[in-house]
Amino acid sequence: MLRRGKVRAMFSVNTIDPSAREQCIARGQILQQRGVDTQRVGYIESGRVALGVIESGVMEHQIGVLEGPCWLDASSVVLGLPHLVDALADSPVKLRAVAAKDFRKAIANLPESAQAVLTDVAMAHRRQTEFAVSRLAKDAESRCAEWLLSHARASEQGQLAVELNQRKRSIAAQLGIAPETFSRVLRHLRDQSLISGSGRVLNLVDPGGLRSLAGV
Repeated sequence: MLRRGKVRAMFSVNTIDPSAREQCIARGQILQQRGVDTQRVGYIESGRVALGVIESGVMEHQIGVLEGPCWLDASSVVLGLPHLVDALADSPVKLRAVAAKDFRKAIANLPESAQAVLTDVAMAHRRQTEFAVSRLAKDAESRCAEWLLSHARASEQGQLAVELNQRKRSIAAQLGIAPETFSRVLRHLRDQSLISGSGRVLNLVDPGGLRSLAGV
């Protein structure tokens, strides 16, 4: 039987690569990018790292937080697949990195039963992450659609419309998304012919479609 303590020893940074140097990462620095198949895997000695989707250097959607000491997205390295999410230092971070090939070599030294469990856990974690990422855009659209419906007023012609009396940044903050995301969602709703107008007044062309999108 493989004891828990032995597994931890096998996967400590010092065991895999004693020469791995500690890096001091400033808050706001990107540590990991979606779609990149990295050749190294990071170990967070201390500090907090936000996980999610970064657009234009801003964490628009956050789906989780890691606090050291822990490995940073070891699941992708175990499976040999690109990262699914971006990672941003949410505080000063102390990080050490080892080569992915050395990390996989340490896995290969485990008993087959332990390797199978580790792979299963990595696959389950990746499926959970894929689901979370896939819902981000949908959730943003749903929230925007619900907000538009709740703020709509009938015009003299009987058409529903929303007058933007607040700055888009303020509205985006209420919805829990970045201003860039709010603007992008509005463009997408226009492309779908659900709304029209690009100034301070937005016309709800298809209220039924917006209700369906909002789930109300």
